[in-house]
Amino acid sequence: MIYVIQYLFHNVFRNPPVPLRIFFMLGAVLLYGMTGFVYFELSENPELSWSDGLWYTVVTMTTVGYGDFFPKTAGGRFLVGWPVMAFGIGLLGYALSVIAATLITSKSREIKGMSSFELKNHLIVFNFPVLAKVERILDELYLDPAFGRSIPVVLVDEFLDELPPELQKRGIHYVRGNPVRDATLGRAGIDNARHAIILCRNPGDPASDNLNVAIALAIEGRNRKTNTVVECVDSASQELLRKAGCDRIVCTSRFDAHFLSQELLNPGVQEVIADILSARDGQQIYFIEADRDAPFHELAKTCQEKQHMVLGLSSSGAIRLNIAGPTMVKKGDALITIGPCRISRL
Repeated sequence: MIYVIQYLFHNVFRNPPVPLRIFFMLGAVLLYGMTGFVYFELSENPELSWSDGLWYTVVTMTTVGYGDFFPKTAGGRFLVGWPVMAFGIGLLGYALSVIAATLITSKSREIKGMSSFELKNHLIVFNFPVLAKVERILDELYLDPAFGRSIPVVLVDEFLDELPPELQKRGIHYVRGNPVRDATLGRAGIDNARHAIILCRNPGDPASDNLNVAIALAIEGRNRKTNTVVECVDSASQELLRKAGCDRIVCTSRFDAHFLSQELLNPGVQEVIADILSARDGQQIYFIEADRDAPFHELAKTCQEKQHMVLGLSSSGAIRLNIAGPTMVKKGDALITIGPCRISRL
């Protein structure tokens, strides 16, 4: 009890916060105007009530002045009206400026990555290499109904001064800080995140993989349920990233080599791959989970009826393409198809 009294004395009575000061000052002006107006004007208008005095004080402070109530006595005009005008308008302006400053400060803190977010089932994007790359990733995710625009997105980076206007318009949240530290991960809401994408801070620099390994370890240490997709430059880093607990790893150098060689041998193959990988238009590759044990040809026929061409089967982490002969598909296996839209389950 003594501690509570000391806290109130030092933090409230001796140095009250700005909102509390404004509250008491507004209350004092309203009480002064209401009682003064009724006191001086009751003789001229016996039907006046306390609510009329309060109404007169409010419309005077807000400079509305409807004219339904106004002072007729000298005391009401000079001892009540003028003080309420001077102090009331100034105090109200001060209160509005404090509110505006608070809103601007809050928005500025969020843009500069100083805020914390209490989100659930959201996506966290780690590192900011270039704006175009982040925008392309978000565009592809938004086009797929499985992700949708309703899922919040948080960007985490250590060196970005403020969130670019293009990402502000998309409603992206920003947290600035070291992505390996628990404090930064906590501000981004990693404990309740559904997905995480770890980008290479410096594309083309194999040293970026070391940071991504550390980020992956930090994520897995806080929330193993997060679906983590990591980008790496050096293929030798893939094994280390797997040991860190990453769900999926994308090695950009490996795909660059494949694109170059295949474009030489089969000119135009990159356009085909781009169409398959992009959700913007054309056909896309989908992994469709089977909800029962069934023959492969039976599920393939079901896919064909839905305008999906079956490429193969994903079973126990192994990929089998161009399946021939009788094959049984177990519940939980996924058929690899190409089609115009996603099929939830078979």
